[in-house]
Amino acid sequence: MRLRTISAAVLAFGLAVTTSAPVEAAAGGRTAGQRPDAAAYPDTIRLPNGFQPEGIATGPGPFAYVGSMADGSVYRADLRTGHGALLSRGPGTQALGLKTDRHGRLFVAGGTGGDARVLDTRTGRTLATYRLATGPAFVNDVILTQGAAWFTDSTNPVLYKLPLRDGQLPTAAVRIPLTGDLVYRTGPDSAAFNANGITPTPDGRGLIVVQSNTGGLFRVDPATGTTRRVNLHGESLPEGDGLLLHGRTLFAVQNRFNTVAVLRLNAEGTDGHVIQRITDPRFDLPTTIAAFGSRLYLSNIRFFATGPTPDVSYNAVAIPRR
Repeated sequence: MRLRTISAAVLAFGLAVTTSAPVEAAAGGRTAGQRPDAAAYPDTIRLPNGFQPEGIATGPGPFAYVGSMADGSVYRADLRTGHGALLSRGPGTQALGLKTDRHGRLFVAGGTGGDARVLDTRTGRTLATYRLATGPAFVNDVILTQGAAWFTDSTNPVLYKLPLRDGQLPTAAVRIPLTGDLVYRTGPDSAAFNANGITPTPDGRGLIVVQSNTGGLFRVDPATGTTRRVNLHGESLPEGDGLLLHGRTLFAVQNRFNTVAVLRLNAEGTDGHVIQRITDPRFDLPTTIAAFGSRLYLSNIRFFATGPTPDVSYNAVAIPRR
């Protein structure tokens, strides 16, 4: 998500539903059928008014988790029906990038809060919290790979690593400074917005991050933090946000372009070609992306068109995985 959307007013703004019991949102799009494949599920998931959705994650099972940029609440939706309710009320900071694991845990990037949380996907209970940065920060996205959770920071040239030895949560995070080709820029608004989405390389040996303000894609050595620009053969990914890898296919959300770029990568993640760009009339500044079955799910922040007011409606939408 872009840094320019953050202000004191946003951080002070709470969800319209946080003063009452969890509210179930109505299903949108097609009526869910009886078939088990995701293509029979609703293609629009309505979220609470004022929610300001940013991160989205799916699984285990046909469930999606959406994080609120307004106050850090997390909404849980059943993909079969489109219905859902708040899983966890936020701490007043943010919930941006999200990822689930096979242990029923949800890892949450804390944005300007400079922190990370781990929630129980069944109860919403907070299992652990981590202070990642003490000064200005924008902890943006997270991926689970190589036995760890990895978080990007769009303000500081560093990755935060939570080692998960034998699946156990650590007591503290490890800071890994980023060096090499990825050079952070400073300045107002988007000029200061750097590393955003993160994903593993196809061979699983490295990490890939997108730099929103330059459109560059970079391979990161997870052991050293050394970065190398991915050769995109003259293409770039300006406003690059959430990333999703499927085999050697990389889906990259370009938020203000209302576009998902589809790239084909080599195994090492050092070379890639843009093979397609997907648009949809329902895209309204999509931020992050998750997959379930034959579908991709994206959350719409709508921020630049609407402003963060409590009565604004929000949703997540599904498109076919092509």
